Amino acid sequence: MLNYRPLPLSALLVLGGMHAAAASTPGIETASKVHPAKGVDLSAMDRSIAPGDDFYGFANGAWTQRTTIPPDRGSYGLGVEVNERTNQRIAELIRNVAQGKVKPSAETKKIRDFYSSFMDEVTIEARGLKPVQPALDQIAAIPDRKTLSRMLGDTLRADVDVLNATSLTTRNLLGLWVAQDLNDPSRYVPFLLQGGLSLPDRDFYLSTAPRMETIRTRYLAHITTILKLANLPDPEGKATRILQLERRMAEAHRSRTETGDVLKGNNPWTRQDFDTKAPGIDWEAYFAAAGLQSQKDFVVWQPAAVVGLSALVGSESVDTWKDYLTYQTLDKASAVLPKAFAEERFAFYSQALQGVPQQRERAKRGIDLTSRSLGEIVGKLYVKHHFPAADKARVESMVANIVKAFEYRIDKLEWMAPTTKARAKAKLAVMKVGVGYPDKWVDYTGLSVDSKDILGNLERIQRFELARNLRKLGSPVDRSEWVMTPQVVNAVNLPAMNAMNFPAGMLQPPYFDPRQPDAMNYGAIGAIIGHEVSHSFDDQGALFDSAGKLNNWWTKEDMAHFEASTAKLVAQYNGYHPLPDVAVNGQLTLGENIADVAGLAVSLDALHLSLKPGKPTKVQGFTNDQLFFLSYAQSWRQKTREAVLRQQLLTDGHTPAEYRTYTVRNQDAWYEAFDVKPGQKLYLEGKDRVKIW
Repeated sequence: MLNYRPLPLSALLVLGGMHAAAASTPGIETASKVHPAKGVDLSAMDRSIAPGDDFYGFANGAWTQRTTIPPDRGSYGLGVEVNERTNQRIAELIRNVAQGKVKPSAETKKIRDFYSSFMDEVTIEARGLKPVQPALDQIAAIPDRKTLSRMLGDTLRADVDVLNATSLTTRNLLGLWVAQDLNDPSRYVPFLLQGGLSLPDRDFYLSTAPRMETIRTRYLAHITTILKLANLPDPEGKATRILQLERRMAEAHRSRTETGDVLKGNNPWTRQDFDTKAPGIDWEAYFAAAGLQSQKDFVVWQPAAVVGLSALVGSESVDTWKDYLTYQTLDKASAVLPKAFAEERFAFYSQALQGVPQQRERAKRGIDLTSRSLGEIVGKLYVKHHFPAADKARVESMVANIVKAFEYRIDKLEWMAPTTKARAKAKLAVMKVGVGYPDKWVDYTGLSVDSKDILGNLERIQRFELARNLRKLGSPVDRSEWVMTPQVVNAVNLPAMNAMNFPAGMLQPPYFDPRQPDAMNYGAIGAIIGHEVSHSFDDQGALFDSAGKLNNWWTKEDMAHFEASTAKLVAQYNGYHPLPDVAVNGQLTLGENIADVAGLAVSLDALHLSLKPGKPTKVQGFTNDQLFFLSYAQSWRQKTREAVLRQQLLTDGHTPAEYRTYTVRNQDAWYEAFDVKPGQKLYLEGKDRVKIW
């Protein structure tokens, strides 16, 4: 997964001298004629830095020196720039809908009414807590654990809610993801995942580091403030009990590294197993409320966590759980409650946790929320206006070139057995690659949107998505289904589906521009495409066969070689220190690092195979290989606030952007392109360069 920001629960099951031009090869499409384009950003470079000492600084040093992170952002870089441009386009589309400039339809009316409901601050202030009062009354009336279990089951949602889409865990007690069965690819199965925490990770509750203790103190004050704003009695006492309960939940949670292990996560449970293995919750009441009363089997991704969380439902007092649910109801809705709630939400989750000093203006937040909530309705408008068919065809040809280049790399592997090569190529042959937008759009006909009820709209959307996902159970698996919306600036690989999504939002300058040199397109979007293709063969993707079944198709010798190479990569990334006291976790980030190394290599191969024969023409004084690597490095330029960086290093499976640039250290062509010599800081001996595919 490319991932500029953390993705939700689905990320657990998806898994962001000079060379002469090679002759055209059968099966590879020849690159199209280059049109005039801006080229690499020369103003961003610092040529006083030797590429072999700091390639990121060489490509981006001047940009880094002159760039300040905007006060409403936790980080800023090329991904954010492209995302802002995309949001400006979406904003224009939504404003045109809201102002009646677009021909009205049932779908565009939903966009208009949803956006209007968020922007209507007068109504939100006037209604106060009335929108959440029915839920609060239900919680207050819980008499026993059976009713508590029913209430907890009623909070189960398909993935995380849109107000908390940057979290890797659901704030509901358990999360639901309906996906292809890892043992039987012909059917869907519900996956249940650990949840219940408001802070980003278990370590925020359990770590004794001074910074974490400070955050917990601030979090306790945040809980207290939310309860006070709701005029609830004994807010301090309730807050203390709520934090203690969440800490006990955190103790039951599994670590990020363990959670990312597919083999540890694939735990089939029958409906009866929950009663015997995880007592505490009244599971009959829970599943009935969740709409899963007829489901006979599940996959429990973190069994120990489900056992622990269920035990807490049985052991902690019902009153404490009622306090917890009351707080969660208020806090999760705080962005769309009166201003005092929204400001306290920002003060804690953005200022205290991420160091962001200023909240984005409401209109921008409204555009973002509308785009995430009505994803494919907005996406359909976006691609109609901003993703021409010619761009889709051009990217599809790049995908074909990169897949073919990957096949050639498989053929040339000296260490891989013929049987393993054949199975790898079989998987490659049936890979489903979606470019721009899905083959079929989600039908929103049954969704009701009210221009005066933003919280109700969000609740109805969440229940709509839950029902849509539950309907998959018992239906044929659809490998063309997307897990991203077309306007998202990101990309994803779905190992169990043997499929990928490359949204239109990602397919724009400078990542992709049909006017710029092919070397730049392959260095930016090509490396991203190669990254996602490579995910099908990384430490997790390699566990799935061509049908998406969890099946070991490697020989023991091949797997041993693969694991030895990945161990070298873990050690390489463990050596990077973004902060003096914190290193990159090479094991946590292994899958993404494998995909970076392999994706960059295969994209360079595809570039060479697609170029016309003859002497390479320089652009801006750079050869094709130099343009390729510079474009790659500039695609990762980013500045990040320390608080955000610390959180990323602890919780995110992606290496910080600067260190993803250092992937070039493993590419022989980079050394030749920039005359990198022994003794320079990034230089690696040939034996130490990691080459997996």
